[in-house]
Amino acid sequence: MCIGIPGRICELGEGNLARVEVSGVKREVDLTLVGAHDEHGAPRLGQWVLVHVGFAMSLINEQEALDTLDALQNMFDVEPDVGPLLYGEEAC
Repeated sequence: MCIGIPGRICELGEGNLARVEVSGVKREVDLTLVGAHDEHGAPRLGQWVLVHVGFAMSLINEQEALDTLDALQNMFDVEPDVGPLLYGEEAC
């Protein structure tokens, strides 16, 4: 199963690398596909992205992100294997 996890960009690193927070866990993510800055040159800090295997695949709006995280939490409540997606490998 392939799944993207919503995360909020909380810190920009060198080049297209960033720290993205997913359910309280900060992960290093590559922003190459969406860019570290928007079309006006403003940094993407605070924006939501859909993360898959360490890459931000697309930008998403906050409501979509929160709804998806809520759905994933509901899945976790009945299927603990979803935990590492939400809370990192430490949840195993």
